[in-house]
Amino acid sequence: MDNSPNYREPDVDTQAFDADLHPQRPTEKADGLRTAFDVKTLHRRLQQFEDDELKAIPILAQGTRLEQGSTYIDLRADDCQEFRARGDMEATQSNWYVPKNEVDYVLWNRLIGVDNPERLDEADDA
Repeated sequence: MDNSPNYREPDVDTQAFDADLHPQRPTEKADGLRTAFDVKTLHRRLQQFEDDELKAIPILAQGTRLEQGSTYIDLRADDCQEFRARGDMEATQSNWYVPKNEVDYVLWNRLIGVDNPERLDEADDA
């Protein structure tokens, strides 16, 4: 770097470099986020959910490391059971991991098959 008074840093387009270094996966949106709404094959399985609810269910991008000890479900699994992640786990193309800490609790309970009205905010106040 030149310290003379006439020196000017060159104009560099960092977005172009960033795009080369971190290419977007075809299944991700430009912001890197994907939801159950974006996975069309999930629509039939989750047909009881409205579009706005599907948009509120994030799915981890391939290559994302799961947070050790956090709770997830895999919407690609037949039984959709909650599990706690180990430190060596990451999302692959064969998973649709949903992190519990990013989903509304009522929506989460519906995803895992809870039918207790109190846990679904459907209980009578009487």
